[in-house]
Amino acid sequence: MRLVVCVGFLDEEEYLPTFLDTVAAQTRPPDRMLLVDDGSTDRSAEIARAFATRHEWAEYVSRPPRPPERDRLAQAQEFKAFLWAREHVSDGYDVIAKMDADLRLNPRLMDTVIGAFDADPRLGIAGGPLSVVGGGGELRRERSPADHVRGSNKFYRRACLDAIMPVPAIAGWEAIDEAKAHMHGWETRTIELRGDDTVHLRPTGAHDGQVRGFRRMGSNAWSYGAHPLAVLAGGAVRMRERPLVLGGLAFVGGWGYAAIKGYPRAERDVRAQVRREQLNRIRSRLRPQ
Repeated sequence: MRLVVCVGFLDEEEYLPTFLDTVAAQTRPPDRMLLVDDGSTDRSAEIARAFATRHEWAEYVSRPPRPPERDRLAQAQEFKAFLWAREHVSDGYDVIAKMDADLRLNPRLMDTVIGAFDADPRLGIAGGPLSVVGGGGELRRERSPADHVRGSNKFYRRACLDAIMPVPAIAGWEAIDEAKAHMHGWETRTIELRGDDTVHLRPTGAHDGQVRGFRRMGSNAWSYGAHPLAVLAGGAVRMRERPLVLGGLAFVGGWGYAAIKGYPRAERDVRAQVRREQLNRIRSRLRPQ
């Protein structure tokens, strides 16, 4: 299988060298990698260009400049960068991946994920689990359902991506694409890796505050059509995470604020699919073992 990896980055000079070193160390490197500069003003472009010079399968490209934004993540700019890069991939590929530049990759990530696609023709979206480094230096896995793939390392079988497009480039896109994949009969799955997990060097919400990060998650839940019961359950779970109580309140508040403001949402049938899946998960957890 031919693998293309698209990496969007914006002012990532702190993490980009580590990410690129772990791409080069993959037991199965990509056949092509696009390093998409999304408007960096630090040394990120210099680092990416140097890497592309040393590796013939890597290419540095620059996305057209845009006006400044208060919250880049809320506008799904990282997904827009991936879609832009996809339009610039003219040669054939079987799998295309969207990756963030703030990761330290497990050395077998690409090899393992491509192997999973080879083994299961119904697998449409896959990726590896992500962990963060705890206060004592230990790895702590970020919470995520087994059938959800984190947007930071998301691999798409080309036939699946073609079937589900267009995926709206709005907050919550990384749940919308999976709901659409399920509607088309594709499976989505996080693939366990041999050795340590891929490490998210910048944990979710770390770049602009955890409370704001939880509020953004709640807004995402509105956009992909989360069931109110799932929102309340998610808020209750997040109350036990740092910042205690505030995280859960910010999550529910973000969902409510997005509803009041009428933020963009997925199509009605996609939202219905998301709610069915969430209710099924809730029922399975309440069912006596």
